[in-house]
This record gives sequence, structure tokens and C-alpha cells, in this order.
Amino acid sequence: MSAMVNSMRLDDIYRSLEADIREVERELTRVIQTDHPLLNESANHLLVAGGKRMRPVFSLLAGKFGRYDLANLKKVAVPLELIHMATLVHDDVIDNAETRRGQPTVKTKWDNRIAMYTGDYILGQALSLAGEVEDPRVHQVVSKAVTEMCLGEIEQIRDFYRWEQTTSRYLRRIKRKTALLIAVSFHTGALVSEVPADLTRRLHLFGYYMGMAFQLTDDVLDFTGDDQSLGKPAASDLRQGNITLPVIYAIHCADGRIRNPVLRYVQGDHSLSAIDGAIEAVRNSGGISYTNQLAQRYLAKGFALLEKMPACHARDLLEQLARFIEQRSY
Repeated sequence: MSAMVNSMRLDDIYRSLEADIREVERELTRVIQTDHPLLNESANHLLVAGGKRMRPVFSLLAGKFGRYDLANLKKVAVPLELIHMATLVHDDVIDNAETRRGQPTVKTKWDNRIAMYTGDYILGQALSLAGEVEDPRVHQVVSKAVTEMCLGEIEQIRDFYRWEQTTSRYLRRIKRKTALLIAVSFHTGALVSEVPADLTRRLHLFGYYMGMAFQLTDDVLDFTGDDQSLGKPAASDLRQGNITLPVIYAIHCADGRIRNPVLRYVQGDHSLSAIDGAIEAVRNSGGISYTNQLAQRYLAKGFALLEKMPACHARDLLEQLARFIEQRSY
């Protein structure tokens, strides 16, 4: 039932932007086309697998608060989705991931070298299109976001299996890895649509809160979802050594019966029994509830910001998107 509610909410939101989203999809396909057969196939591989396209949708919705011009909005909505796609291709190499969205990853279908250059190509095409925007503020916002995302990725790699990391360190990492690009989706959509500065700042901050809540929820679903709904193995983050908030809670805030099985795995015992024991311990630790509660706090801040925005259909749709994040099960 929960998945059905989530689907209905997204369908309602996307239906109101249906024609423009189709145009964004066409532009995504156009931008990554190349005469090189192998690169063309690998670049299109993840695009064909689909996705929620939330970042372009956020840019379009931000544009509804100003002078809505799809031709301008595509120049930020499409690059932001391509940047996201490029990071996924690179992430799958780092994580040695076999599947993404239920399909073989680029590195699985080809190899690590093809995957890395495919990600680089997609990123290059994204920056090339964003460069067509006349407003230099957009270039500054996007380039800073890419830099911060790289820092977040480096931090994640450095923190693999580092069980002693703090909650604040984790939150800074997910801000860079996830929340920032969502905030930038709102920000750049507002900039190219000439949204007033105060409202642009609120949209950016709303995007940050939604991004933090989205990633926190994602880290919960990694333990509560199944392989089919996730499109990848359950608890894949922990299997790869990525210490997320439910795991941090289990290590630092639970008794020895919970803490010890988790420490056994992250400190070097990667046997099947060790990972199964660690997953079960995290699920029983209270860390999932704790992470959900923190996500709710970010969502509450987002809802409070919405009340300060002009009453309009776009604001109603933003509220529905926030409800989707609040209740999502995939």
C-alpha cells in the first residue's frame, strides 16, 4: 500500500509537468549522443534504465515561481540530471556494484575503464550545456556543487569501514553527496527564471532540507527494502563498508549484543555469517527509527519554509514531493 501511495503522489506531480518532462527526456537523449558507437551505447545505458528525474522536476518547479521558460530551464535541468548520472556511473566503479535500477551497471556490462570515461563524458556534456546559460551565477553555483560533490565522494571513500566516525561527519558527507545537488536544482531553476532573491534563497534551503531527508530515508531503505524494490542488494552500503547513520547508531548508541556483531564486520570479518549478523543487529538497534526521526526533522523545516512561499500550484506540488520523500518505500 505504501509503495502505491508513493507512486500515486509522483504520478500526480509528474502529470502536471508531463509535456515538459518529456522534452527534458528528449534533451537528455540528444545531449549524450555521440558518433562513437561504444561510448554512445554506454552513455545511454543508464539513461534507458530510467529514474525519478527528481532534479529536473525540482528545477522546473522552481521556475514556476518566476518567468517560466522551458528553453532556459532545460539548460540547467538537463545538466543537473546528467551530473547526477555521471556520479552514479563513477559510484558503481568505486562500490564494485553489479546492478543499478535493476539493470547491470556500466562497469558490469563493459569494464571499469569504460565506466570511468563514460562518466567523464556525461559530466563534460553536462557542463557544456550549462555553459550556454548567460547568467554567470549559474556557472558558479554548478561548478561549486561539482567540487563539493567530489569532496563528499573522497570523504566517503576515506571513511569506508571507519566505525568511529561521528554523526556530524556523516551529515556533512551526505550534504555534499546528495543534498547539495538537489538544493542547486532549485537554485539554478530559480536563477534562470528570475525569481526574487529572497525566494530563491528559500527554494535553495528547501532543496537542502529535502536532499538531507531523501538521503536519510535512502539509508533506512537500504536496510528495510528488498532487492527488487531497491534495484540492488539490500544493505549494499554496509556490505561495501559505507557507514551510514543506522550503522553509526548501532555502534555508538546500543548495547554490546548489538554493537559487537556490527564491529565484527566493519573491523575485518567479511564472512557471510558476519555480514548477516551485522545487518540483523542494525535492524534491531533502534538506528532505523533514529534515522527516520532525523529525516522528519529536516522535512519539518522544509514544510515550514513552504508556508513562507507564495501560495500557488507549484508550492502545492512541492508539498506533495516532500510528502513523497516522507512516505517513500523505494
